[in-house]
Amino acid sequence: MIRENQRLFNLLLIIIDILIISFSLVLAWYIRFETDLLGFSKGIWGFNHYMMPLIFIIPSYIFLYYAFGLYTPQRTQKNILSEAFRIINANIIGLLFITTLLFAFELTDYSRYLLAMFALFSTSFSILERFGVRQSLKFIRSRGHNIKYILIIGAGELGRKVSHTISQNEYMGYRIVGFLDDNLEKNEKVNGSEVIGSVKDLKNVISTKLIDRVIITVSPRHYELLESIVETCEKCGVRAEIVPDYYRYMPATPHIDVIEGIPFIQIRQVPLDNLFNRFIKRFFDIILVVPAIIILSPLLVITAILVKITSPGPIIFKQERLGLNKESFYMYKFRSMKVHDTEGEKFQWTTKDDHRKTRFGSFIRKTSIDELPQFFNILKGEMSLIGPRPERPPLVDKFREEVPKYMIKHHVRPGMTGWAQVNGYRGNTSIFKRIEHDIYYVENWRLSLDIVIFFRTLFNLFRDKNAY
Repeated sequence: MIRENQRLFNLLLIIIDILIISFSLVLAWYIRFETDLLGFSKGIWGFNHYMMPLIFIIPSYIFLYYAFGLYTPQRTQKNILSEAFRIINANIIGLLFITTLLFAFELTDYSRYLLAMFALFSTSFSILERFGVRQSLKFIRSRGHNIKYILIIGAGELGRKVSHTISQNEYMGYRIVGFLDDNLEKNEKVNGSEVIGSVKDLKNVISTKLIDRVIITVSPRHYELLESIVETCEKCGVRAEIVPDYYRYMPATPHIDVIEGIPFIQIRQVPLDNLFNRFIKRFFDIILVVPAIIILSPLLVITAILVKITSPGPIIFKQERLGLNKESFYMYKFRSMKVHDTEGEKFQWTTKDDHRKTRFGSFIRKTSIDELPQFFNILKGEMSLIGPRPERPPLVDKFREEVPKYMIKHHVRPGMTGWAQVNGYRGNTSIFKRIEHDIYYVENWRLSLDIVIFFRTLFNLFRDKNAY
């Protein structure tokens, strides 16, 4: 029965989400206006007025949950973290949308404390709800319910890997019925499951056993055999899925585009290829950087003066770097070193006791004040607040040959700080570990990850031992 009730399950999730969203606003209103817990004064509006935004909140939040994939089957997600991050992202965007609507309708007297509590409650309760659903499904599956039965065709290296993955991850709720293979004897054991016949027995096996999915792990070179297997599965009304033997060349989650009926597999999926994601990231760059420039303008002026009077040379040091799509730009910094021959040092990184640094330059490098002019790179769209650090063209040419997957970092805008830097890979540290973290960021970007990096950067501002 579970094979037909995914829509019913999603409908149930939507109903629960609506109840949680509504309850969160009611609870926020009650704490804000009906208790003295926070010592607030009474509001100027009644309960009904504060509940009116639900007309916009509920459909917008449900749409955002759908857009962030919160109503798709979660069998392949091992833990709650991925879902929790998507809930946080959706709720942040939803809150911004509702706040914008309130300003548009000139409802500026709507309680900001109530909105803040609503955001906290709706996010927390939604995460707890999804965690509860996951735990419930695990319990149900442990009792033999909500199970999908899998038949694997091909018991070679790829088939064994698929079966091992399924057997080691019971949370998915899959159970292997057996293998079909032309090269092994019937009843032979493979990773704890039996070979129950050869490929020609497929129709009979589907007819006599409960099969939800057929996973095909034979090589594409056996074109006629693949065609026969798929045709049999379709005639019997069973879903067939092909695991390509070139999956090992797909190090990231692949994405498939269909153009005029022809599927194109993208080897690497980059969340920031999505126009909406790029807009959100750019929006947050602007709303953080513009106020930062205004607030820090006295510090910028003082630093510029001190750079000028402590060492001869220009105030701003600019250097060519490669950014998004390998496009070059000039990155700005307050000059922290003596004027020197950059051509002779184009392959050289700054070291801890670098003789080229000025005394004041050591201070602004240690505190990262020298990086502040990059705010203007961000305004120009050349950089982002968060992203992989950009590198000089000569070093890019060097590393692209020496470091696997190095150029993947250029799929996104470079940043003032990044996932590698907050994990300790800043300055003269392992380029291999740095790129490993940069690739993780490129492939797993989400707004919540940027927020984590932002606050970890602030926390490490005066504690980073690699800042020199």
